Amino acid sequence: MLENPKRYTITAALPYTNGPIHIGHLAGVYVPSDIYARYLRLQGKDVAFICGSDEHGVAISMKAKKEGITPQQVIDKYDGIIRKSFLDFGISFDNYSRTSSEIHHKTASEFFKKLYDNGDFIEETTEQLYDAKADQFLADRFVTGTCPKCDNPEAYGDQCEKCGSTLNATDLINPKSTITGETPILKATKHWFLPLNRYESFLREWILEGHKNDWKPNVYGQVKSWVDGGLEPRAVTRDLDWGIDVPVEGAEGKKLYVWFDAPIGYISSTKEWAAREGKDWEPYWKDADTKLVHFIGKDNIVFHCIIFPAMLKAEGSYILPDNVPANEFLNLEGNKLSTSKNWAVWLHEYLQDFPEKQDSLRYALTANAPETKDNDFTWKDFQARNNNELAAIFGNFINRVVVLTNKYYNGIVPAPNEFSEVDEQTLAELKAYPAVISSSIERYRFREALGELMNVARLGNKYLADEEPWKMIKENPARVQTQMYVALQIASALAVLSEPFLPFTAKKLSNILKINALGWNDVTTKTDLLPAGHQIGQAEILFAQIEDAEIQKQLEKLEATKTANKVENAKAEPQKDIITFEDFAKVDLRIGTIIEAEKMPKANKLLVLKVDTGIDVRTIVSGIAEHFTPEEVIGKRVTVLVNLAPRALRGVESEGMLLLTNNAEGKLVFVNPDAEGVINGAMIS
Repeated sequence: MLENPKRYTITAALPYTNGPIHIGHLAGVYVPSDIYARYLRLQGKDVAFICGSDEHGVAISMKAKKEGITPQQVIDKYDGIIRKSFLDFGISFDNYSRTSSEIHHKTASEFFKKLYDNGDFIEETTEQLYDAKADQFLADRFVTGTCPKCDNPEAYGDQCEKCGSTLNATDLINPKSTITGETPILKATKHWFLPLNRYESFLREWILEGHKNDWKPNVYGQVKSWVDGGLEPRAVTRDLDWGIDVPVEGAEGKKLYVWFDAPIGYISSTKEWAAREGKDWEPYWKDADTKLVHFIGKDNIVFHCIIFPAMLKAEGSYILPDNVPANEFLNLEGNKLSTSKNWAVWLHEYLQDFPEKQDSLRYALTANAPETKDNDFTWKDFQARNNNELAAIFGNFINRVVVLTNKYYNGIVPAPNEFSEVDEQTLAELKAYPAVISSSIERYRFREALGELMNVARLGNKYLADEEPWKMIKENPARVQTQMYVALQIASALAVLSEPFLPFTAKKLSNILKINALGWNDVTTKTDLLPAGHQIGQAEILFAQIEDAEIQKQLEKLEATKTANKVENAKAEPQKDIITFEDFAKVDLRIGTIIEAEKMPKANKLLVLKVDTGIDVRTIVSGIAEHFTPEEVIGKRVTVLVNLAPRALRGVESEGMLLLTNNAEGKLVFVNPDAEGVINGAMIS
């Protein structure tokens, strides 16, 4: 671990531009990286916080085919949505670039060419999966099949999303083309491979020995598993029509593999930032006094801890990451987040549905961050954290301090009198919090750090509750001056310490208290964060309550998604055995109307119906009581099988059967005629 670095390069995983940002991305990568970057800036550190849109690879091509547009239209659409979402949510990137930019194409090509010229690649002709009907090779996600490690039948050609294994398309059992559904064939094609096996000893020494004690167990464990399993050469080119051209002779029609080109996007984005700011980019990637930290999700550990470091090592002039604090996954209401299934809380939609509540989501995602295991986001928990923690603890303390200061002193910070032992103890405890929170942040324990921030607010609430200045004001106003002075110091500290976690709240609170240019360490070193005689503003609500109706709306939106997914993924039952026309002719189907209905006594599922079939009125017992009330079905026109042999059900003879089916939600619906003029008794043929 690098001690006292001169500068920090912080990268956040480049989001794919095949869809918007959702809460899983935020919890796993963007909120923790933003907390870290904001914290370092408050300490006066030299920080380059780098990201950008990942705009190449199969995912983009698949999205373009699905939507019937070009890959360029796909990346332009989603880059715009993602970029605005990050800006509106307060993710404080120093630069957000695009891998479709000229500077990135040039940087990635030069990187590849240097490794190629140095002889770092293996050139091999291998057999790859090929869709003869589509006349193209099937890279990565253009092929699905059964995972050889966990038997998941829907694994992709690059990764199994069930067990997390990284795969090659040729590893899949019973592969199918996602383009045509055909079974692909093997066909020879030439590609360039990075021989990861050459870097096995380097990776063992650098990570397995050098970072045994400071990298997260989930990251260390996954790397160890890969290295112990034996590293093999990995293709860095693909047969695709979308991406960066492979810059060597004999590579026509081939593109750089997205996982070769994407991490180089951190470098090209840094170049773009440095050029704009008039800086030299190289120290941020090549100086040994620079601390490089990659923030990613657990599905990207292999690429950032094995493949990219091997690339950097091969190139020779770059530093290696000091840490890769990957998070686990965030689920949504008990189910795995999925872009393709629309099972997500999309950031741009959240910002529309909950205006000016960015910090409520930042807080909930940090408090429930999947730092050591997969966690679950629920709307009820989100509501409770906003109402019972942010509003009831943080917001309540600030409101009381500001209201009382304006009530007693017209908003002017009072001069303190003699400090009591409680006052001195409270102020000493306050001064200790920056170091406590720093320790958690610098060990990438952001959930723990947030808990300590809230303890500052709890400290303030306890102080006011114990001291009761509203009771003391009449009998000892001099004492109240000291009490309010102490409380205002706590409020000021919150304005500073909350900035990495709750930047919108910190800005609002700073405006209320009229604080300017306080740094992180000032909370510990300054005697007066708010000096006596300082004028503060009026109270504002920091955290409005979130009502049940708002949460219900979100739950209903998710239910609608579930229903839509069931409809889209519904599969018909297999066809039954073939029958002859003579068999069908024996079936007598008629149109009828239900004229009476009542529940069968002591039977939860059965309704006893009187049905006018046009040829008679008969009794039919039907197992539909869990789906319909008797009142709902009276008057319903139905399709009736009238020549079914009678059958006694709980002592009632049933003379026929109604035709029903299930909708996407599993609810029974009648198969019935809607056309006017169809009489009861009309035959169906």
